[in-house]
Amino acid sequence: MIETTTHSAAETEAFGALLAGLLVPGDIVLLRGELGAGKTTLVRGACRSLGIDGPVTSPTFTIGHLYEGTATVAHLDLYRFSGLSDAEWGDVEPYFDGTIAFVEWPEAGHGALPPATVSLLLEHGAADERRISADTATGTLLEDLVRADPGVRHRD
Repeated sequence: MIETTTHSAAETEAFGALLAGLLVPGDIVLLRGELGAGKTTLVRGACRSLGIDGPVTSPTFTIGHLYEGTATVAHLDLYRFSGLSDAEWGDVEPYFDGTIAFVEWPEAGHGALPPATVSLLLEHGAADERRISADTATGTLLEDLVRADPGVRHRD
């Protein structure tokens, strides 16, 4: 596991951009954290680095957005779900076809979502500060993040 601290929305976006540079279509990023922790801000930074210039907003009421850039980005928000039925999974599944997918509030999809490439936890710190913890099934992505940003460190 690694962690970093950002001190502004711009720094949270920059971390998202850094992460996006290490992702490829088929990768899935799970985003956990309370309301206002910076999940959509991080996704916005990822989208900007992938050539998406338009608005990047929370899909809380639409469930998902698809953005076209140098890669297709899927941004899902499962906040309003308590779980995913088979019918609901049928509505969500296309968002994972050939995209880099970011899933906010993934707890509702437990057992239904494909395996995550990376799981992030964003937590409020002082003022605009956010603590971001990352874990992956493989250490390669984490090592790449540590090499790419001196502010990212392994958590003991």
